[in-house]
Amino acid sequence: MKKFLLSITSIFIFVFVSAQYPEIQGAVIHVKFDQPIRAWDGFGFNYVETAQTPDYNVFPQEYGGFSLLDENEKSEIIDLIFGKDGLKVGLVKMFYDPFHQNVPGGVYDHETTTRYMREFVRRGLAKTRERGEDLNIITTLYGPPAYMTLQKKIRGRDLDPAHKENLADYLVGWVKYLRKNEKFPVNYVSLHNEGEDWERWPLDGSDPNIGHGHDYNLYWTPELVTEMMILTSKKLKEAGFADVGVTPGETTNWFRFSYWGYADAIAENQEAVNAIALVTSHGFFSGSYNSRWFGDHNCMGTELIRSKRPELHAWVTSTSWSKMDTKNIKEMHDNIYSARVNGIIPWAGIQRPVQWVGGDPNPGSAFTVNEDGSYVVRRGYYFYKQITRPGQPGTTICRTLSNDTEIPVIAFGKGVSKSSDAFVVTNMNSEKAKVMVIKITGTKAEEFRAFRTAENEKEKYSEIGLFTSENGELFYEAPAGSVTTFFAE
Repeated sequence: MKKFLLSITSIFIFVFVSAQYPEIQGAVIHVKFDQPIRAWDGFGFNYVETAQTPDYNVFPQEYGGFSLLDENEKSEIIDLIFGKDGLKVGLVKMFYDPFHQNVPGGVYDHETTTRYMREFVRRGLAKTRERGEDLNIITTLYGPPAYMTLQKKIRGRDLDPAHKENLADYLVGWVKYLRKNEKFPVNYVSLHNEGEDWERWPLDGSDPNIGHGHDYNLYWTPELVTEMMILTSKKLKEAGFADVGVTPGETTNWFRFSYWGYADAIAENQEAVNAIALVTSHGFFSGSYNSRWFGDHNCMGTELIRSKRPELHAWVTSTSWSKMDTKNIKEMHDNIYSARVNGIIPWAGIQRPVQWVGGDPNPGSAFTVNEDGSYVVRRGYYFYKQITRPGQPGTTICRTLSNDTEIPVIAFGKGVSKSSDAFVVTNMNSEKAKVMVIKITGTKAEEFRAFRTAENEKEKYSEIGLFTSENGELFYEAPAGSVTTFFAE
């Protein structure tokens, strides 16, 4: 009898103790389609052709690799990027190198060093319009001709004040060519590519003599940026391109834009505030305080300018593919939610590695072109597709929450796009699956079709089925090292 009573008591205590603790079912995720944050202009692509050589006639460069591909291969890649079943990017960045004019007032040669970049964009634009959409193109000055610098050399550090008008004309001439000859929808001109980094040259401004292992540049002070924004905007209007906007160029990261003086210089100059059409920066991230390369996804500079012009959009115009993994999607998440941008264009998405002298410091990509004329679709392509497909131009960034830092979540509301409501869930833990309860508000959808990419490459944007939410809740277990995109049905 005592043993029986003891057993009953043990069971009672066990039930009592167990029942007093609520069960945690997993990480709690909130996707709030009823809380839109900002309009989304889309994701993009960047074909880099001429980027380093100091003398194109001696060292011709074609980094993008289209020169090695046959017609079928080119068509395949264009379809994978711009086609209805591809990335469906909406933004394109085109570099403007220093070799288009040799002397003041000289004839322009816009063709020699841009042949394959223009072919890439031409084909991409046709494929995009084939599916009833269009591209939004930004062109970035990679560096001015040698004659415009005080050093009179390619990569000369300082702009010769006597050639400010020539530089503005150089920018307008390229826009005119792309708009009139190529019929490209160029909407923005960006003044520089990482031109804030004054330590790329000796302090006395002499030529660093580093051969062709360094990309082009000019040192752009905050004051020069504001002056040239105003001048270039004026020149564009005079040339009949009032619809082409000027951006303040592209610092290496948002931290530098915010705290190296660029945002303040613009905000404190009313003419510059009037001239700026788009806030731009690269979105490279370095979380270490141990070097000058620290850079976070800082929004202070953008918000300062938006306090003067609330309607302004912001784009990341270059950012790393990192290791082409889930952490890279986290970088994209932070550019969206922390830097508060409206569009992202990563660094060169198609690369011919041997053409980058000394080894590319950002070797991740969507495609690699080999010297034998073959190409490889890399893991970066599939991870990128997980966000480009839901993040179509015209969608809306919506509020999300996650109580697990290893599970960043991005939500794209339908907005004015042809897309559906969608959200992206990332499990950055490469060794452990993550169970989660996803609470969804603001959409009528109860079923979501899901696609997944994994770091182990067993799934590459693979459809994994239809998931049903009950009372606005969806239960999901994300495999280790995976990104899953859910589209409302």
